[in-house]
Amino acid sequence: MKVFYSETHRAHNPTIEIFEGGKNVPYLETPERVDRILASLQDLAWIDLTEPDASSSIGIQAIHDKSYITFLETAWREWMETNPAETDMTKITPLLPATFALRSQSSLPKTILGKAGYYMMDLSACLVEGTYPAAMSAANCAVSAAQATFKSLKNSFALCRPPGHHAGLDFAGGYCFINNAAAAAHWFSERGRTAVLDIDYHAGNGTQDIFYDREDVLTISIHADPAYEYPYFAGYPEEIGSGQGQNYHRNFPLPKGVDDSLYLFALDNALIRIREHRPQYLVVSLGLDIYRGDPLGKFNITRSGIGKIGKRIADLAVPTCVIMEGGYAISDLGDNLITFLENFK
Repeated sequence: MKVFYSETHRAHNPTIEIFEGGKNVPYLETPERVDRILASLQDLAWIDLTEPDASSSIGIQAIHDKSYITFLETAWREWMETNPAETDMTKITPLLPATFALRSQSSLPKTILGKAGYYMMDLSACLVEGTYPAAMSAANCAVSAAQATFKSLKNSFALCRPPGHHAGLDFAGGYCFINNAAAAAHWFSERGRTAVLDIDYHAGNGTQDIFYDREDVLTISIHADPAYEYPYFAGYPEEIGSGQGQNYHRNFPLPKGVDDSLYLFALDNALIRIREHRPQYLVVSLGLDIYRGDPLGKFNITRSGIGKIGKRIADLAVPTCVIMEGGYAISDLGDNLITFLENFK
C-alpha cells in the first residue's frame, strides 16, 4: 500500500489552543501524532512510504474559495506586520480572533483580526507561520494518494497533518485548514462517480459544506450527535444536501457511549447508501478519535471494533483512498491505524 507523507507537516506546530470555557491548553493536534504512526508503519513490508507530488495542489481552488486560500497564505505575514511587540518567535501566540462572523449577516472586514474572525469558525483553528505550507502539503498527500489509487486501482493512505474535514468552502475550524478528503474526492469526481465516508468522531461539516449542492460526490458522515458535541451547528439527519445535491448527503449522528455493535449497525446503514450510489472511487475520512479513551471523544469503540469497521468498508471492493483525520489517544494511535489499514492492503 502506498502511504503518502511529507515532513512539511512539522511547520504547523502551535503552542496553545483555547478549549470550551476559555481554558488555555497545550495544542493537542501535535507532530507527535504522526511520529507515533510512522513508528508503527516503518517496519511493515506492505507499506510503501512515498513523498507527495508537489503539483497536486493545483486543484485546491476547486474546493475552496480563492479569497479564503489567499487569507491562509498571507494571514501570518499580515498578523506580524500589525503585532510586532514580541521578537522571540517561540513566544508568539497563534493568530486567533476574539470576534467571529455570523455568516447570515457578514461582510469581509479589512483588518487581519476581522478577516480571521470571518474565515475561522473556532479557537482550535490556530494559525502560525508554518500553517499554510503544512496544510498545502497535507492536501498534496491526499491528491497524490487519489492519483495513485486511480492509476493502480489499489488502495492508498494519505498521512495528512493538519487534518482537513472541518475546513469548508471558505472557513477553517477544528484543527483543519484545507479539506484533504474533499481535494481527493474532487480529483476522483472528474474521473468517475465518487463517495466520501467520514468516520471521524466529529461531524465532517467542512466536507458537507463543500459538496452540499453537488450530485457527483456522495458524502456520508457517522459521528457524535452535534446536539451535544462539536461542531454543534452541522451534522444533523435532516441535512441531506440542496439543489442538485439533494439526497447526496447523509448524516448519522450517534449518542455518547456508542459501542462496537451500535456503531457497526449505523455503518451498515451508511454502506447501503454507498452501494446504491455505485461509486467507482471511495474516500474515507479516518478519525481514530472514535476509539474509547480518546481525550476528544466520548465513544466506546475498541481496537477490535476499529478492525471490523475497516473490514466492512473494505468489503465494498471499491478503490479506496484513506485520509488521516483525528485521533488523539497517542499511545494507541499507530496500532489502531494498522488494525484499520490491514483490511485494505
